[in-house]
Amino acid sequence: MSAPIAELPPFLRELLVSDLAFVVLFAVFVLEGAMLLYVAPSELLVPGALVLIGPEYLLPILGVAVIGATIGQFALFLVAQRGGREYLLSRSWFRIDESKIERFDGWFERWGPLVILASNAMLFTRGMFTVPAGFAEMSPRRFLALSAVGTLIFEGALAALYLVGGQVLA
Repeated sequence: MSAPIAELPPFLRELLVSDLAFVVLFAVFVLEGAMLLYVAPSELLVPGALVLIGPEYLLPILGVAVIGATIGQFALFLVAQRGGREYLLSRSWFRIDESKIERFDGWFERWGPLVILASNAMLFTRGMFTVPAGFAEMSPRRFLALSAVGTLIFEGALAALYLVGGQVLA
């Protein structure tokens, strides 16, 4: 058992070493993908999971991260596609103002669907083009593929940085 887990309360420690750890991690990534996780930076989720669950679970953690975040983004994509701009802006849980949406709309129009992949692979822009893609009525299959690949690049890079950084610092 890793040192960070040993210092946690017993009920939380048992959760993180059980099969439910991946269920909780999946739910966290769905919320992150849907842009509803306001309490934790997305850049810390995979490294945090590697610390708490263990680096020996790298592939399952990456799988859960990519699938969960992609499902969350797809849900937001569908809400944008079916509900539209006015609906989203009227929701209290949607915390992006209209000026930012318009800016991302313009970038989406200029660069096209590949901006989904690129933005999902970069810090601070993850998921920001999900809403413009829904407004533009992008193909759901294409959105899912680009979102998943971009998320895999992002989460894989974070995991690699954590694993290499851990070796350098050890």
